Amino acid sequence: MPRKQVAQFTVEYLQILDENGVAETALEPTLPVETLLQVQRYMTLARLLDRRMLILQQQGRLGTFPSVLGQEAASLGCALALRPEDWIVPCYRENSALLYRGLPIRNLLLFWMGLEEGCVYPPELRILPIPILIGSQSLHAVGLALAAWIRQREEVSMVFFGDGATSEGDFHEACNLAGVFQAPVVFVCINNQYAISVPRYQQSRSETLAQKAIAYGFNGIVVDGNDVLACYVAAQEAVARARRGQGPTLIECLTYRLGPHTSADDPRRYRDEEERRAWEARDPIKRWRAYLEQRGLWSAEQQAELERELQAEIELAVRQAEAELAQIDPLEMFEYVYAELPPDLAAQKRQAAEFGPPAVSTSQSLRRS
Repeated sequence: MPRKQVAQFTVEYLQILDENGVAETALEPTLPVETLLQVQRYMTLARLLDRRMLILQQQGRLGTFPSVLGQEAASLGCALALRPEDWIVPCYRENSALLYRGLPIRNLLLFWMGLEEGCVYPPELRILPIPILIGSQSLHAVGLALAAWIRQREEVSMVFFGDGATSEGDFHEACNLAGVFQAPVVFVCINNQYAISVPRYQQSRSETLAQKAIAYGFNGIVVDGNDVLACYVAAQEAVARARRGQGPTLIECLTYRLGPHTSADDPRRYRDEEERRAWEARDPIKRWRAYLEQRGLWSAEQQAELERELQAEIELAVRQAEAELAQIDPLEMFEYVYAELPPDLAAQKRQAAEFGPPAVSTSQSLRRS
């Protein structure tokens, strides 16, 4: 029997806004003006919060945290396609989407100050806690989606993860299970080009990460992750398919981590500054602001007023979080696991107690240990 081709596939790339904020009108979605302005608000809030958190970390008032600088568009654009009853399963750089969904700033601050209680979210938001194990949340998202399917509810789960997570077994198990059962889940890969210090080309020989969906029997698409509209359109199509019972989608959002992996990282050790400058020219917030200005919806005065308002919100949240943190006894970390502490932990507890009443920075360090 002669050889014959038994499978073939293609992967689409979607961009609607170019680097100057000019839209391809044939692809431009219709969104309410209020939504367009909300996008500006929450991308700006995510960036201002990022700057404030860096200062807090440098002052010893906040622990090591991952910067979202340059990645504000992808998660927010995708989250725009969700309904309130849908689930968001984040990684740890989805601040713009979480804040848009209604998550208080205080929660993010408390978590990175060292309190796991920061991940106790208002249940009506339908947001899962921030994971630390890379890729593990993809399994949780499929579980939520299958639960909705079993209960015959029109709910969709959307899970976010980085390019590095596609090298993890959990990701592939989640995709396989979702594909077999046609689970109503949307996988969103925020491809920021680096898994900590490992560049994308050293992670996979696949031409795209989106094509990994093909192996599991569902659609994959690549979008410009610095283009809010492209992310929204791809997510809207994926969510609609999932809700119709037509299974999952993998969206690969091409973006770039302009800052370090975390505040403990020095990206100059493994990447070229010229590369960073090239991506900085594609800044998603500058692009979106240009788009709004071209439509006559935004001005420098409005931007200045927005930033003043958001700075005040952030400072209030900082005061609230630090006041809450000051009430925490760091020795609580030794409780609630063992009925009787093992000798090594008992010794650690005595040593910790010798420090006396801790300052905020000491409290956060102990709490996260």
